[in-house]
Amino acid sequence: MIALGGAAAYVLRTQQQFTELSTALRLFDQHARETSDAVAELRASQQAYVAAGQGVAFWMPKVATTAMTVRNGIVALRQSATSGPALAALMESEAAMAEFDAVDKRAREYLQSGEQLMAADVIFTEGGETAAAAARNVERARQAEHEAIDAREAVVHSEQAAALTLAASVTGLFVMALAFAPIRSAEPVSGVSGASLGLSSGPVPVERPQPQAQTESSARALASMMRTAGELCTDFGRIRDLSDLKDLLARAAKTMDATGVVVWLGSTSGADLQPVVSHGYSPAVIARMPAVPRSADNAAAAAYRTGALQIVLSRPGGSPGALVAPLLSPEGCVGAFSAETRNGGEGSQAVQSLAVIFAAHLAGVFSTAANDAAETKALAQG
Repeated sequence: MIALGGAAAYVLRTQQQFTELSTALRLFDQHARETSDAVAELRASQQAYVAAGQGVAFWMPKVATTAMTVRNGIVALRQSATSGPALAALMESEAAMAEFDAVDKRAREYLQSGEQLMAADVIFTEGGETAAAAARNVERARQAEHEAIDAREAVVHSEQAAALTLAASVTGLFVMALAFAPIRSAEPVSGVSGASLGLSSGPVPVERPQPQAQTESSARALASMMRTAGELCTDFGRIRDLSDLKDLLARAAKTMDATGVVVWLGSTSGADLQPVVSHGYSPAVIARMPAVPRSADNAAAAAYRTGALQIVLSRPGGSPGALVAPLLSPEGCVGAFSAETRNGGEGSQAVQSLAVIFAAHLAGVFSTAANDAAETKALAQG
């Protein structure tokens, strides 16, 4: 409970921080769009200087007021920006506005001296170019802020997945320790009175029950299993390529006494489960395995839908037993980890705990890939 509570508190705290960042991003985005609209209005107002039927007495004060609004908006954006690229773009936008002020001053001087054509040339070339540059840099700053928040979101989700995986591992180890803990028997009867049996002699000894012979061997098996599970948990965090992952699956299958294991990958949006990596099955068998819809009537789909461990008991002379554990990420279930057991291993709490632990680590390995696949599919459908 301490491990799970700590992980939950960490996830809630980081999620709250990310919510605050998202709120700040929405405000930045709104101010950036308002500033871009003001730049467009500024450009049109300046061009009205030389438009037929328009008077400069109205448009010159309008340009001065709008230019002040744009400059204040850029300053406010620069103060709230959190990324280096956004700050650099906003500084360039400020420089473009300073150049626009100089161009506007020249245009006014031409108009005052009656040189209408020279004023129009300055307004439609230099004025339009500097205003467009200011707007482009504001848009660059807005995109840079979005990219910075997206990168932070990826880091936060990765840290949350690591915290949940660690908590699940600690919980699984404690569950295994409780499963193999020896049961303390009641105090044996020391003897029975001879008088109660109609005898004149002393008490009749009663044979004491012998300690269970399996206690010592169970303790040794638990220690060996916990040591192996700890080594596997450590190595899951050091996976570099597919070869490392297959080696770990082979060791996991051996620890669980499973004839074969399969990692099924879907997505949080409910894509069909696909077998992506396995151990104990030939390539031909894997190739014949069909995709499993989320609504299918089997253990893999049930684990995918419910996010709970599924147990398939073996039948004498029939099919072997199996365990299917869900791959749970912060966003939801992204797949399943199935193991075909033997010798009734699916009924062992220790083997069930191992399946949950290995599924937790596999979720950390495959959650990013599942989300990327879901996004790619959504974009393709869009």
